[in-house]
Amino acid sequence: MIRVGLISDTHGLLRPQAVEALRGSDFIVHGGDIGNAGILEALAALAPLTVVRGNNDREAWAEAIPETAFLKVGDVHVYAIHDLSQIDIDPAGAGVRVVISGHSHKPKVEDRDGVLYVNPGSAGPRRFKLPIAVAELIVDGSTVNAHIVELTV
Repeated sequence: MIRVGLISDTHGLLRPQAVEALRGSDFIVHGGDIGNAGILEALAALAPLTVVRGNNDREAWAEAIPETAFLKVGDVHVYAIHDLSQIDIDPAGAGVRVVISGHSHKPKVEDRDGVLYVNPGSAGPRRFKLPIAVAELIVDGSTVNAHIVELTV
């Protein structure tokens, strides 16, 4: 069993509650709108990190960060992109089982046509009345499950 911690939209704020929720992850994926390089350093200290650039990651430190990323977790192919409306692949056709995104700040787990779409929500500054959250993806062979972890702040 492989545990993947999912975080997005930190916007320069890495809350201690988010760090604790991600601790023990085998991998971490950040879905963009990071805010600064220090957040990536802190997350990389917890587990191997995959990150995509968000629409607000415009400074020089973010130039080398890709807009999308493919990774394989066990037997499962995962695709990460910040803004799901910008997706330019057919996930099922590309063999992708999980799509991780951010941008909306709305935590959501949804299965569509055999592809699991996960938006961990925002772990950074609160936006409107949306929850502060991260998510967890569990990969066991070819089986995947995800759930939202709402943070108490």
